[in-house]
Amino acid sequence: MSHPAMSRDDLAQIAFLGMGVMGAPMARHVARAGNDVRVYNRTAAKSLAWVALNGHEASPTPAEAAEDADVVMMCVGDDDDVREVVLGDHGCLATMREGSVLVDHTTASAGLARELAGECAERGVGFVDAPVSGGQSGAEEGRLTAMCGSDDEDVFERVAPLISTFAPTCVRMGDAGAGQLTKMVNQICVAGLVQALAEGVNFAQRAGLDVDQVVEVIGQGAAQSWQMDNRARTMAEGSFDFGFAVDWMRKDLAIVLEEAGRNGSRLPVTALVDQFYAQVQQRGGERWDTSALVDVLTNP
Repeated sequence: MSHPAMSRDDLAQIAFLGMGVMGAPMARHVARAGNDVRVYNRTAAKSLAWVALNGHEASPTPAEAAEDADVVMMCVGDDDDVREVVLGDHGCLATMREGSVLVDHTTASAGLARELAGECAERGVGFVDAPVSGGQSGAEEGRLTAMCGSDDEDVFERVAPLISTFAPTCVRMGDAGAGQLTKMVNQICVAGLVQALAEGVNFAQRAGLDVDQVVEVIGQGAAQSWQMDNRARTMAEGSFDFGFAVDWMRKDLAIVLEEAGRNGSRLPVTALVDQFYAQVQQRGGERWDTSALVDVLTNP
């Protein structure tokens, strides 16, 4: 969903917290759209390196980065990291002014999103949970998908053009937490697709077929997917040096399975794939791309 461009007068000062493989390029797109950006990272060298490449300003704490900001955006590791960055001793919420908005792009729990929405509301601050999909390449190229939750549609509409600088598809899915729940659906679907693709590639190899030719043919039919287009050939090569690490997928699937335990969903395939990812970790593949599921099949 596209949103009208937002002028610099609308959003003069942006804070971006988290300069990892996703946050750094996302912040770059925000800056290139004409906003003033102040960045923070727990490892200060990363924020200083970002400033060296992009200009603008780095801050030593989330609180200092958020001071006077119209919008604070963040993309950090997990629930604990989010709580520390937002609510910790030097958290951003302490200095955010009334009427500003906090946007969390971290893939985290829906319960945390609702908790933050409540904390923000008490201080007159808007909140949007906006996890993204598309991986490191999507962040670099500005073609992520943002799944958003907010209790206030007007708050979402205010920040949607800003999010759209790196996520052209930016949709409010419901109240606070709905963005995180939608991202869980995304990860359920991705996990199953990657495992099926790994099994297909391994089968083709063991059957003596040309994997490139197989992918070219079946990719024109019902089996086609982003994973097939982008990962089948690299799976066959045993190349796993891409952006989204197995460690992060297991973190996401833990959130998914915990939520399923609460809402009564049955996720037998997701739980099984999570255990296959555990095997990848055990063989030293913690930082391999999620397509490394094939390694468990090709090198049992």
